[in-house]
Amino acid sequence: MPTATVKTWSDEEGWGVLVSPEVSGGIWAHFSAIDGPGYRRLEPGQKVTCNVEDLGGPLQDGYRFRASGIVSTQ
Repeated sequence: MPTATVKTWSDEEGWGVLVSPEVSGGIWAHFSAIDGPGYRRLEPGQKVTCNVEDLGGPLQDGYRFRASGIVSTQ
């Protein structure tokens, strides 16, 4: 599981972008991929671990990689 940092997050849209030295380019993250009950959110600068899916084909909002199983390390 790569370690990543939250680069941007939109509470209104429920998604944001993670960055990791282990993955080139940003990683798209949706609130539903964050482990925990109810509506979940992330904060810019927050450290997390996650699984990363390489979409290869159709991109998610312009990002090749999508996060799942996001867990805060802070």
